[in-house]
Amino acid sequence: MKIKLFALTLLSSSLLLFSACSSDTLQATPNFKVSEISGKTITQTDIAGKVTVINFWATSCVTCVKEMPQLVSTYEKFKPQGLEFIALAMSYDPPMYVVNFAETRKLPFMVAMDSDGSAAKSFGKIQLTPTTLVINKQGKIVKRYVGEPNWNDFHTLLEKLLAEKA
Repeated sequence: MKIKLFALTLLSSSLLLFSACSSDTLQATPNFKVSEISGKTITQTDIAGKVTVINFWATSCVTCVKEMPQLVSTYEKFKPQGLEFIALAMSYDPPMYVVNFAETRKLPFMVAMDSDGSAAKSFGKIQLTPTTLVINKQGKIVKRYVGEPNWNDFHTLLEKLLAEKA
């Protein structure tokens, strides 16, 4: 009996974990405050009314570094339609590494530091990188990707959201 209960608990926990890898949610964008590497403060009011991608990443994350060129091309493709993008470095990432990465790769979007981890916490205790959030014009998180997204699906979602009225 105990083994069956343990197996059911393990199975349900696993299903919850896997369903979180790419989930559709309608969580409202939480209040957050982070510092862009230029020193400018970014808050939820800066992205209000805009389709926004927030990518939680780290310079030590192999997948994050691998997907960054694709994120850059995605941003450049959709920026003319009003896409906002924030690459938000995790609290454990050394600031000089983040600045160096952003400058040497000429990242065209906002790059910020979640220095105290409060943004990762407020967005749902984000610990795994990369975690990418897609926020609609109404300020709702409509998609959460853990790991590299399927780029075709990602672009299709952005096209749909950017075409919607505010």
